[in-house]
Amino acid sequence: MYKFFVTTNQINDDIVEIQGEDVNHIKNVLRLGIDEEIDICDLESSTNYLCKIVELDNKFVKCEIINKLESKSEPKTYLHIFQGLPKAEKMETIIQKTTEIGVSEITPVSMNRCVVKLDDKGIDKKILRWQKIAEVAAKQSKRDKIPIINYPINIKNIYEKIVDYDIVLVAYEAEENCSIKSALEEVKSKIPLKIAVIVGPEGGIEEKEIELLKSFNCKIITLGKRILRTETAPIVLSSIIMYEFDEMV
Repeated sequence: MYKFFVTTNQINDDIVEIQGEDVNHIKNVLRLGIDEEIDICDLESSTNYLCKIVELDNKFVKCEIINKLESKSEPKTYLHIFQGLPKAEKMETIIQKTTEIGVSEITPVSMNRCVVKLDDKGIDKKILRWQKIAEVAAKQSKRDKIPIINYPINIKNIYEKIVDYDIVLVAYEAEENCSIKSALEEVKSKIPLKIAVIVGPEGGIEEKEIELLKSFNCKIITLGKRILRTETAPIVLSSIIMYEFDEMV
């Protein structure tokens, strides 16, 4: 069943009015018709409804609520990825795949070894594109929330963003002793958790940046004997964290 997101003001009694780009998608791409059933999620309450289409127009699609749907798709663990800015296609892959896994928030981070430099002129358009990728992935994976895609920050200013998390993990290829499993064992008693993960760009995180993150009480971890690509690391980390806290079993 296809899934769509709306806001609370689009729901009136037992009628939901879908607007915007989804109207064209429903009518001309999916070619759905009257009486066909879809799943509609209220983004503000994460409530899901089984609905049937009752009216199709060029500007809106009206649906009648049949009943509420019980959904357990959102993880209890709040996971925020701070991603060293990679090349465009890699960032899109990271957003898509980690959304499917269950990540709640993604923040691009400017680091010394970042090849990509985003200018202020085009950043709004870039964020809109990334947010749309997250929305499409959330629909496909039947999520009840769309991950937040933040504006890029500099690693020097990261402290104020991570201070409230239960643990902040930094994947670093030069670390040999502390594994992700041992790091997570230290906070298992605090479930549900807010976890932040910091991943470097294509060139990795510089040693002086690691020292800065250590001063912020971040936990430097190894991901094993093999070096992972920047777009692979957040996917692996997210999967391990969700599995460790019974989110994928």
